[in-house]
Amino acid sequence: MRLDKFLADHNIGTRKQIKEYIKNGRCKVNGIVASKPDVHIDENKDEISFDGKELTYSKFHYYMLNKPVGVVSSTTDKKASTVIELLKEENVRGLSPCGRLDIDTEGLLLLTDDGELIHRLLSPKKHVDKTYEVHIRSKLSEKDKALLEEGVDIGDKNDDGSIKLTLPSKVSIYSDGDENGNPIILLTIHEGRFHQVKRMLEAVGNEVLFLKRLSMGPLQLDDSLTPGEYRELNEEEMNALNIK
Repeated sequence: MRLDKFLADHNIGTRKQIKEYIKNGRCKVNGIVASKPDVHIDENKDEISFDGKELTYSKFHYYMLNKPVGVVSSTTDKKASTVIELLKEENVRGLSPCGRLDIDTEGLLLLTDDGELIHRLLSPKKHVDKTYEVHIRSKLSEKDKALLEEGVDIGDKNDDGSIKLTLPSKVSIYSDGDENGNPIILLTIHEGRFHQVKRMLEAVGNEVLFLKRLSMGPLQLDDSLTPGEYRELNEEEMNALNIK
């Protein structure tokens, strides 16, 4: 790979700017000041630094974010802050959220520039598990719990006009009450329909007061991340997602 492309991939600047930076001796290759922008490097073995900071090469990037309430799960928005803005210090172009969480929902969100992984996790055919901590208005009866697990009508239709029930889910009682006395359940679903969790609880005459995603597939939210904090995926998580 050419040195200037490597630096451009790290959002160091435009090709023209990078040429000037190299001319001014701001980049080193294996500890030696680089003299030409078109010099070829081995991005996997050579040590590249810019202004004294070492740069590592990754074809794709993977970040776990504990999405806070009030931030939208998109790359741009004219009215609200976006999850991409929370990672603006990373200088990584092309990041996208893997799926969406509503603006009033917090919890696990994967951000990556790996389009194949996004497709694999979001494909309706894959039925990837997603588990949520759900604070609800009133205690869930055994009948309502059974209905949620069997599948409920949330207003969607099949192509032939028939009712499209939600896929079978898993419901467990997490706590009898939060600080406000509202019951908490854990709900695992295998789809990603619009406002699905909220609509499922509405279908059994209940109401979601607070929603937090805890897991997506094998990826579990890191308890040490407070809302708004993020980190790169570790090796164990990468292996669990079958990332080479």
